[in-house]
Amino acid sequence: QVQLVESGGGLVQFGGSLRLSCAASGRTFSTYTMGWFRQAPGKEREFVAAIRWPLSNTYYTDSVKGRFTISRDNAKNTVYLQMNSLKPEDTAVYFCAVGRAPFLGDYRIPSHYDYWGQGTQVTVSS
Repeated sequence: QVQLVESGGGLVQFGGSLRLSCAASGRTFSTYTMGWFRQAPGKEREFVAAIRWPLSNTYYTDSVKGRFTISRDNAKNTVYLQMNSLKPEDTAVYFCAVGRAPFLGDYRIPSHYDYWGQGTQVTVSS
């Protein structure tokens, strides 16, 4: 069982920045594929970014490319999502997810991940 705890959400103005953190339990964190997803009210959960084991390749949905950066610190068992130039349409609950190795699924699909955090609210005011 892997436990995930997100933090760093909050209220920010248009154009502002936030950094989300997701701390994971487990001794094999470095082998996890990690994803960030978000869900706005009345909408489905959508892929935001992923960092894939073993090469730490990163992937982003088109709407956040150039604004968001996913990274990981294996020594701290933590994955980050740096969000810059935030827009009101980025408002959502953000979730991190773990895909255990070997991750053979599609990193964009929520059901292909094994564990989820409880989510952290991000609100961007216009």
